[in-house]
Amino acid sequence: MNPIFKQGPSPQHRLVLVLLLSAALIFFDHRMSSFETARGYLQSLVSPLQFIANAPKQMLTWASENVVTRQQLMKENQQYRENELLSHEQGLQLNIVKKENERLRLLLASPLRSEVKPMLAEILSVDSDPYTHQVLINRGARDGVYEGQPVLDEQGIVGQILHVGARSSRVILITDLSVAVPVRVQRNGLRLIASGSGRIDRLIHNFVPHSADVKSGDVLVTSGLGGKYPEGYPVAKVVLVNTDESREFATIYSQPVAQIDRLRYLLLLSKEKPVSMFASKKNKAVKDKGENKKDIQKDKGSN
Repeated sequence: MNPIFKQGPSPQHRLVLVLLLSAALIFFDHRMSSFETARGYLQSLVSPLQFIANAPKQMLTWASENVVTRQQLMKENQQYRENELLSHEQGLQLNIVKKENERLRLLLASPLRSEVKPMLAEILSVDSDPYTHQVLINRGARDGVYEGQPVLDEQGIVGQILHVGARSSRVILITDLSVAVPVRVQRNGLRLIASGSGRIDRLIHNFVPHSADVKSGDVLVTSGLGGKYPEGYPVAKVVLVNTDESREFATIYSQPVAQIDRLRYLLLLSKEKPVSMFASKKNKAVKDKGENKKDIQKDKGSN
């Protein structure tokens, strides 16, 4: 049953009242800051609820940041380790290059006569046979290498070319048992023969009389006899002189000045234009044809 008379204001009046009240509150709060204290209390009451509400999000954010940071640190550490290894390896290569440069400088600064033309060569391999002292170098007939060509390092005579290939050659060292080098004592000019002993640190000097003026410490240089080695290049240093009268000759040993066991780069000396073993057969045929032609002309002239 509907009441006869309606009680209270109408909805329109309520809306207008609420709007007026809201405008008044906004005005007083904006102009006079009347509700700052109340707002502070309300904020204090609501803060724990806001913290509780934001806690799951903050925990997830913290966890994700920590996981990403750990993975990033592990990746950076791995990168640093790799960089350290690369830097260490580059440092080793730099030391090797520096040592090679020092060797090359010493080699190129070794005393050479003006009429001798040097050629730089690098050792490719060392003969594994313990009874022969030979090395293989990266120079051959195409570079002008010829058999018997003298070879030295920055200290002195090393050996001579034994066999020549197109792009490589074999060097026999002065310590080989089959090698003998004519030398002289630098101090007094006494001539000796330095023979290989089969040991890289010893040369033998046979048939030297007891009266020979040879002393320990004497430097032996090439004498130039035989035409194999230019005169005046260091060969060895006398380390033992034994003048036992019970023996027919004195026992004399010397040590090569060249670092036979540490050879890397060598100098090849050349005084004359080499004759290549790989010369063209066509050139040889032309030469023979010219000689035959001259012989025929001589025969016609005599007739």
